[in-house]
Amino acid sequence: MVPVRVVVVSADPLARGGLAALLSAEPSVEVAGEAAPDGAFRGAAQALAPDAAAWDVGAGEGFGEPIAGSVEAGVAVVALLSSEGQAREALGAGARGIVLRSAPAARIAGALRAVADGLWVLDGPLGTGLLHPLPAADAPERLTPREMEVLALLAEGLPNRSIAERLGISERTAKFHASSILAKLGVESRAEAIVRAARLGLVAL
Repeated sequence: MVPVRVVVVSADPLARGGLAALLSAEPSVEVAGEAAPDGAFRGAAQALAPDAAAWDVGAGEGFGEPIAGSVEAGVAVVALLSSEGQAREALGAGARGIVLRSAPAARIAGALRAVADGLWVLDGPLGTGLLHPLPAADAPERLTPREMEVLALLAEGLPNRSIAERLGISERTAKFHASSILAKLGVESRAEAIVRAARLGLVAL
């Protein structure tokens, strides 16, 4: 098994070093480097070309924007959270995986490998709260067949251009369908759309 190359991100140098040491002991992970969640991360991402990032968000808030920036840089992020209350911000920012900071190293390593392979990961205690069935009164407006196709591709993590190519439509049309899906599901980001769609049984994670 080829190890997944990971960059460890945290605002706390001690937490960063501890997480790096923890993951280095896992045979399925190669810790390529460490970075703070600021401009240093973009430089590390370009220089190290990691497959994924293990992002320790700590106990605070306001980590969504830095995570969103890393996602834009093309890095799949596993956010390590202190509480369930941080889950929506992390997913809304584009994290592909959410795992509790207290999770064992093997679970974190498994999540990193999964997101590097294009999958979504919701740690058990976090996923239970996000994926419980919605009351019938909260059911969204019905999606069209084409929107269902686009939704399935969104769940694969594809951008508008790839969705357009897959479906034989223009990129502008793909963007229109994606925006319509978000509006109908009552969410503001694609990550939130996938979570809500999973709760409704429209996609499987």
